Amino acid sequence: MPRLVLVCASIVALSAVIGDAPVRAQDSDDARPSLALRATPAISFSPTSVLLVGQLRGGPDDYEEFYCATIEWEWGDGTKSSSTFDCEPYEAGETTIQRRFSIRHLFRRSGRYDVMLRLKQDDDVVEFATTTVQVHPGVGQRHDAAFR
Repeated sequence: MPRLVLVCASIVALSAVIGDAPVRAQDSDDARPSLALRATPAISFSPTSVLLVGQLRGGPDDYEEFYCATIEWEWGDGTKSSSTFDCEPYEAGETTIQRRFSIRHLFRRSGRYDVMLRLKQDDDVVEFATTTVQVHPGVGQRHDAAFR
């Protein structure tokens, strides 16, 4: 019981030092944005065109590390694509990062595809997200060995 009293007294003392200010690990405005990726449809029949949408969530709109990033897609079918941009110089508080990345990809064969979206600065990956697309054989097609 004396330990409980000591712990309670320590909490009260700490509260007095902090005052009414809320305690948080990091302001949400300063947090690093995170990347989410979704495929629509996630399950389909071959051949199929899938819409992939990456979304940066959280963090400030001028987060420098994500400004003017190269966008790289790895489709899981042995192919990749990327986009680079010619951007104005970064200005803190003025520059805005791109938050939405969308593209369509045609999966011609049945299989399970692990799709990855990477945001890069030069050769460094600053953020990435993955999702899975499952493609079943279309009418008159057989199962491919790649389908698991």
